[in-house]
Amino acid sequence: MTTMTIRAAQTRHAETIAGFNAAMALETEDKVLDIARVRQGVSNLIINPARGFYRLACVDEKIVGCLMITFEWSDWRNADIWWIQSVYVTPEARRTGIFSALYEHVKTEAREAGACGLRLYAENANHRAHKTYEALGMEGGHYAVFEAMFKRD
Repeated sequence: MTTMTIRAAQTRHAETIAGFNAAMALETEDKVLDIARVRQGVSNLIINPARGFYRLACVDEKIVGCLMITFEWSDWRNADIWWIQSVYVTPEARRTGIFSALYEHVKTEAREAGACGLRLYAENANHRAHKTYEALGMEGGHYAVFEAMFKRD
């Protein structure tokens, strides 16, 4: 019998999470990430919880999925909106309820922490992800995302 648990990431999990992030970027955007930079970014978030945190889904102690939460302050609502980012579930664990369990876990945490809601973004062409999010009760947002990303050395 398998046991699924959700737990907080620790610095010892940075390598696994960085690998998941690199796999997700390649799979969804055909981007190859600088794994050393990603590992540093993951570690930086873990040791600075004011920036956010990771939750890991484990089956029989093996990490099979994760997501990252970051915070957006809403002055309109006087509360944080929790952004779900860096979602990844290993291919062999997909369609088994891993993301749903992670989502329900952080939704409960967000409510208990006084957050006013959850948000996430997905690639426009990632219709499978859109259907998953809609099945969990999420709705398409009222906003389009615009960005101005800066090149870093």
